[in-house]
Amino acid sequence: MTPPLRRAPSVLVSLVVCLLCAVGVTRPALAAEPPFPAAERTTMLAEFRTQRAALHRALADSPRDPSLYSRRGDRHLFLGEFAAAVADFETMIALDPALDAPHWRLGIAYYFTGQFAQSARQFEKYHAHENRDRENGLWKFLADVPTLGLTRARAGMLVYTRFDREPFPALYALFAGRQTTADFLADLKTRGVAADPAVRFFAHYYAGLNEAVLGRRPEALALLHAAVASPWGRTAEGGPAYMWQVARLHYETLSAPTP
Repeated sequence: MTPPLRRAPSVLVSLVVCLLCAVGVTRPALAAEPPFPAAERTTMLAEFRTQRAALHRALADSPRDPSLYSRRGDRHLFLGEFAAAVADFETMIALDPALDAPHWRLGIAYYFTGQFAQSARQFEKYHAHENRDRENGLWKFLADVPTLGLTRARAGMLVYTRFDREPFPALYALFAGRQTTADFLADLKTRGVAADPAVRFFAHYYAGLNEAVLGRRPEALALLHAAVASPWGRTAEGGPAYMWQVARLHYETLSAPTP
């Protein structure tokens, strides 16, 4: 396990900080303060617990309603209760097998429980369901690395032929090892897409995960901190809001002190 940060930032950390500042992130990197206010986090988690309790009661009355398991599984995930999230998501699929292939959230829950082979398989199912979304391919790669190693995981990356959305084609090249993080971030700025807060959020989040895969914890923390600090991410709706929560969980996991 990588030890906690106790050394001066590397040259790459400094370069990443400069690039993050250049695209409008003012205090990104190894900041002492949390990426968003602690009071806001406390209130948010309390709301999730209240919602989870209400879903417990609803399921007591309607124990075969897949939508209730779906919603409670999300609350379990956001609260870091990953095994409980897996159980709820698997139950909803057992009740309605048609929900299996589109269920990328189960792939994420498997990932956080360390069930990497199941996670990768879930993202493969989603790819058969929808073969344009490179974000799904990034998750399949992340799930493959612990079991296959970096080289084989890169060789087994899913193939995409159609453009989906920024910044995912460039992120795919980054994960495949065809670009450095510094070049990736600089390219976003050069092409003028870094001004989009959604692009910045996803760029920082997934570039941070790539740095973590490569064993560069300080660089990963700098980028993940920037992603979680994103005002756009914190106020987004739908899928982006979900991924902000997942980014938060990744940041909190990686930044936690190691035993």
